[in-house]
This record gives sequence, C-alpha cells and structure tokens, in this order.
Amino acid sequence: MKRLLIFTTLLALCMACSSEPRDIQLGKDACHHCKMTLMDPKFGAELVTEKGKVFIFDDVNCMLQYMDSDQAREQSYSHILVMDYLNPGTLLDANFAHYLKSEKFKTPMASNVIAFQDYDLLKSHKIENGGVYLAWGELRTQFK
Repeated sequence: MKRLLIFTTLLALCMACSSEPRDIQLGKDACHHCKMTLMDPKFGAELVTEKGKVFIFDDVNCMLQYMDSDQAREQSYSHILVMDYLNPGTLLDANFAHYLKSEKFKTPMASNVIAFQDYDLLKSHKIENGGVYLAWGELRTQFK
C-alpha cells in the first residue's frame, strides 16, 4: 500500500510538471504583461517554460516585451506560441509562423501584427490590407 501511495504521488508530481501548452480561456485568462483579460480569439500568445509554467499574453507585443525582461531571460521555454489569425483559438509555433504588420489590423495592444500558419495565406491578406511581412527574428527586434 505504501508503494502505491509513493507511486501515485510521484505520478501526480510528474503530471503537474508537464511543459505542454494549454488552451487560452477567453474571458478568464489575463495577460501576464498588461493584465488585460483576453477576449478576441484571433489574438494571443503563450509561453511555456521547461518546468511547465504557462504565461498567457493578449497580444504578441506583450509577449515580446515580457521576453525581453530580466525575469523572462532567466527562463528556458519549451513552447513559444502565437494565435493563428485565420483559425481563432489555434496556437502556432512562433518560430515558424508568418507575420503581417499593418495599420489595418486592430490588435488588443496595438501591435498591428497578425500571425499565419501558411505564407500563401499571408500574401493574400497583404494584397488586401497592405503592410509588411515579418519573420520571427524581425518581429522580435520590432518590440525591443
């Protein structure tokens, strides 16, 4: 019986330390950086540390500003995610997403940046809305 209790406790601890992303809960989750409640399913971002701590953000610029802080630089991240503009509620790996910045996009914290999974979809939105294409590295330097 004692072994079962120890095994169950260890299993629970391992599950609590999961470094997997979680769904953003609109109307409930608040941005870690600006404290605004997330409301729009087209915008948001998430950082998950290797230890499993999840940080939620309402706009990509909030996440990038946090990532540039001393507190964030002390962390190692297993996931850096952004919301897919065309598939609300779906998180994309930020390193491989394609970004379009245009004044026509009204984002929660005025980054004016939206993310796409596919570059061809970005191109069609660029034709309609203008703006500039940004890769992840370029986007990171925009909000330092």
